[in-house]
Amino acid sequence: MAFNSKIPAGELEKKWEDYKSHVKLVNPTNKRKLEIVIVGTGLAGASAAASLAELGYKVKAFCFQDSPRRAHSIAAQGGINAAKNYQNDGDSVYRLFYDTVKGGDYRSREANVYRLADVSANIIDQCVAQGVPFAREYGGLLSNRSFGGTQVQRTFYAAGQTGQQLLLGAYSALERQVALGNVKMYTRHEMLDVVTIDGKARGIIARNLITGELERHFGHAVLLCSGGYGNVFYLSTNAMGCNVTAIWKAHKKGAYFGNPCFTQIHPTCIPVSGEYQSKLTLMSESLRNDGRIWVPKKQGDTRKPNEIPEDERDYYLERRYPAFGNLVPRDVASRAAKERCDAGYGVGSSKMAVYLDFTDAFERYGNIEVGKKGLDNISKEKIIELGKDVVKEKYGNLFDMYAKITGENPYEVPMRIYPAVHYTMGGLWVDYELMTTIDGLYCLGEANFSDHGANRLGASALMQGLADGYFVIPYTIGNYLADEIRTAEIPTSHEAFAKTESEVKSRIDQLMNIKGTKSVESFHKRLGKIMWDKCGMARNAEGLKQAITEIQALKKEFWSDLKIPGTINEFNPELDKAGRVADFIELGELMCKDALDRNESCGGHFREEYQTPEGEAMRDDENYQFVSAWEFKNESDWELHKEDLVYENIKIAARSYK
Repeated sequence: MAFNSKIPAGELEKKWEDYKSHVKLVNPTNKRKLEIVIVGTGLAGASAAASLAELGYKVKAFCFQDSPRRAHSIAAQGGINAAKNYQNDGDSVYRLFYDTVKGGDYRSREANVYRLADVSANIIDQCVAQGVPFAREYGGLLSNRSFGGTQVQRTFYAAGQTGQQLLLGAYSALERQVALGNVKMYTRHEMLDVVTIDGKARGIIARNLITGELERHFGHAVLLCSGGYGNVFYLSTNAMGCNVTAIWKAHKKGAYFGNPCFTQIHPTCIPVSGEYQSKLTLMSESLRNDGRIWVPKKQGDTRKPNEIPEDERDYYLERRYPAFGNLVPRDVASRAAKERCDAGYGVGSSKMAVYLDFTDAFERYGNIEVGKKGLDNISKEKIIELGKDVVKEKYGNLFDMYAKITGENPYEVPMRIYPAVHYTMGGLWVDYELMTTIDGLYCLGEANFSDHGANRLGASALMQGLADGYFVIPYTIGNYLADEIRTAEIPTSHEAFAKTESEVKSRIDQLMNIKGTKSVESFHKRLGKIMWDKCGMARNAEGLKQAITEIQALKKEFWSDLKIPGTINEFNPELDKAGRVADFIELGELMCKDALDRNESCGGHFREEYQTPEGEAMRDDENYQFVSAWEFKNESDWELHKEDLVYENIKIAARSYK
């Protein structure tokens, strides 16, 4: 199929403005006749639901949690990027655009990324107006901090709980529309399939997770805002409910899946502590702003960190990447940590960790406080104490969280960190309007493949989710719905709804009737191990081929030996989980297939066969400068379509942070 990305013609800087000026509109009376179904109420879903309802559309919003406030967006810690240049340090819309494309290793679409950078400043204004308590400087201006992959400070933050505060802002806007009757909220509902009529998305089949009942819901358009699929690896920083089901069902109905193998590994997570663990905890990347990362210079060094003198420490990121130091992008920082640990320099009981040390920051901030307060003859201990107070103010809740989980005081000993699965850059393929390859089916936020290429810059997830919901979809959806105003509401007794519901029901029956001996969790764990070992931070052709065979065998075993307790028509979390794990198994196979097909290293996709002598990722722009868009054909059978990436405004170069 020839791809129509619907990218407007003209100069990059003017594409979005021109698009908005010429897009079709729906008048206010007609908006009230149109219904939109939104699946997921995190930042992308809540902001889209609030904005579209504000415009006058009738919105139905679905989330599987008991409240939109539980969405995983709440867990984002460090901040949100925007090109406001408050620091006067050389930032601009173009620089944010450039950093994002370069950070994504030249595997993202120019027009989408420029639009994202362009609307980023509006997001901050919108959130301030909602009362989001961003940190501020002494003079009242909003404060900024550094994040990986950039040399300017453009990350706005609210202590270490930026995601929570932004979600509360979007949630208030959403709840206002619920109170006004413009949004009907369905909590504890999970979408289990998309209903298409004459090639257009016309609604969903959802399961009420409390009663087990299947429901049919009509919409003139359907928006999937269901987040990322990092839990395919079992252990990840995602909430345990995060899953791929909504977008996977859409994929099997004909929506292409873009770049499934592009997974982001986050460099600063609390290391795995044992087999009993079911999820991992993130330490915000903002900590790399002030912390220094190091390992001992001696292999297998068992001394406590404070006993290792300065000249026996290897600040390996500062050594390898002097220009960016500890602020290299996530994929680079993660691989460097893995390399040191694999070479025998890891720390902690597992030897699979490195130190993140704030000692220098305590002293630096302490000296600033001494100057500010005009103090004389201050002891070093007192200076450090003053510095710790400043760090407490900036990052306190993160330090508390670390202490609670590890039982160690990070103010006294350096934190131990190791990379973990975090964000997925892949997702449903969408065009410039955020529409998938199914007419009327849109995908927003982390669930789409759109803006980050092969690696996401830190603090850009919140930016994309809110940009899509507040500033992009309210314009682009009108272009489609303007032609739908004559489409009357289709009754859910329509045969397409009945047929889709019966397919969903028979799959649930099939799962319940396996009556085997093994728990859902045990299959999920085994899938996660295959994925992490063979399609994780490093991949190679041999391992990926093995993984595909192993996943196919696991799938067979799953459908013949799964045990689900309870019954269908009741609250049954094991049954919910079984459906999600079944989808993860199929997704895992496609991820390995995609990774095997892409014979290059780029961003978070590191193929061991394609690296420079220094161990850096080696791209192949001649053969792989495209988006992989996979079309589902049949079980274990996909067809690859390629969207060529054209760069007219950026000079492509080997990515260097040295």
